[in-house]
Amino acid sequence: MAPLEWFARLLARLPQALLWWLAGVLTVLSWPVLGKRRRVAARNLDLCFPELSPTARRALLRANQRATVMGVLELFRAWYAPSSALVGLARIEGLPRLQAALDAGQGVLLFTGHFTHTELAVRLLSELLGRPLRGVVRRHKTVCLEDAVERARARVFGATLEKKDTRGLLRALQSGHAVVYSADQNFNYQHAFVPFFGVPAATLLTTPELVRRGRATMMPFWFHRDPDGSYALRIGEAWPDWLASDPARSAEIYMRELETVVREHPEQYLWVHRRFKTRPEGSPDVYR
Repeated sequence: MAPLEWFARLLARLPQALLWWLAGVLTVLSWPVLGKRRRVAARNLDLCFPELSPTARRALLRANQRATVMGVLELFRAWYAPSSALVGLARIEGLPRLQAALDAGQGVLLFTGHFTHTELAVRLLSELLGRPLRGVVRRHKTVCLEDAVERARARVFGATLEKKDTRGLLRALQSGHAVVYSADQNFNYQHAFVPFFGVPAATLLTTPELVRRGRATMMPFWFHRDPDGSYALRIGEAWPDWLASDPARSAEIYMRELETVVREHPEQYLWVHRRFKTRPEGSPDVYR
């Protein structure tokens, strides 16, 4: 076993309170080297929370940076923790809804967003469900890093689907699998500009079509970390009119529902991503 993997396995078994404390220490230590990502997060918070005072936004930024570092540690827990270490760590609403669909052979697109602890939430759901879940991911450009990450993910999730592998996603849905999917990062193709915290956000238009072609159903999948270190998971019902609306309206519904969830625990969203990189024609770059 490589030293780094041994260390990751050790971290995955730490008590939750100790892991959170370690995230705080690492946040302080990494502060000088995370300047670029921190500036992106700060800009996103300025755009999305203009109603907050500068002091309040700085506090939210600090909380988000700690949650982001904690998210790296939560990746190790998601990939390497034994099932016994995850018992009692999460509670869930709506699990029978998902279980009934899968038992009937129905494919399910679990529609969510990019939070700091998304992969751990997926692992916790798979443990509660008693079966692995498929995931759609962006491949790393560095081959050796991608190989290591894919091996780690495959241990608990099985083979992942590349974000542009439409055929693979459709096959998984048509075969009755549950696939975790998000479309809240910047898209410079097949997109429409819809409001996200009042800011035009380039949002993918094709998700409802994927659900229709996959003969699947969509269920929103939301989650957050509570102050005591436990996790709350929720499987919801499909949003009214989402599937039947025109693509731009469906994208707008998605962003509206995601914003509602993010506002509940804004420090746990992945603000380090340049969500507003693609801009409407004639609009200035907001990250300069």
